[in-house]
Amino acid sequence: MPKRRGRPPTIRSIRALVLRLAHENASWGYRRIHGELAALGIKVAASTVWEILREHGIPPAPQRQSTTWADFLRSQADALLACDLFETRTLTGARLYVFAVIEHATRRIRVLGATTHPAADWIVQLGRNLLMDLDEVGSKARFLIRDRDSKFTATFDALLADAGLKVVTTGIRTPRINAIMERWIQTCRRELLHRILIWNQRHLLHALREFESFYNRHRPHRALGQAAPLRPLPAPITEPGQISRLEVRRRDRLGGTLREYQHAA
Repeated sequence: MPKRRGRPPTIRSIRALVLRLAHENASWGYRRIHGELAALGIKVAASTVWEILREHGIPPAPQRQSTTWADFLRSQADALLACDLFETRTLTGARLYVFAVIEHATRRIRVLGATTHPAADWIVQLGRNLLMDLDEVGSKARFLIRDRDSKFTATFDALLADAGLKVVTTGIRTPRINAIMERWIQTCRRELLHRILIWNQRHLLHALREFESFYNRHRPHRALGQAAPLRPLPAPITEPGQISRLEVRRRDRLGGTLREYQHAA
């Protein structure tokens, strides 16, 4: 009797496409992937798709579709804002509280205000100011990450919800969930607040406005390929003559606490 032939091997390109669809679509099971292949005119058995996934150690869809917090942040970066309150002190020891918001995708920072008494009504008013600013620039933000501070009231959340912003609260004692905002606060302390003496609320706001402008329009960011949130990188200098005659000038802000370097006109 002639030997029974086994199933012909699946073409390598089809196997690669099955794996790609599985990795790019965590919620798709083998039958959903099989249907997508059929829609592309690729004829292959559903059982073959199942075997390819099994051979490469890819678990069933219910086990693949759980989204980690890091995955959520990466996938929603363009739609994410984060905010926080942080404390600083004046030369006389008075406490001042700063409220700031950062965009995850662009790293643009907005210092909304500073006060000695961060009451709930004050934060709600700053929320209104934020929404007006976002509307002016045509922001597509859909989520705002905040901690569970009692100063963020239901009125604040409702105000944002009415404008289409869903509030996402962090867990208790989990600062890493709001890591980008926390990192900016550290930068603000290290590069500004720890290097100057703050006299009063007015002086603090002036310093923060200068730092906000510096941070958004000049300071390089590794996450942005060394561009700034509101300043793209210029075209590289390619002419040897220009490189050999570099004329770079320094601009001091806040008495030299912040320094910007630019080509001489």
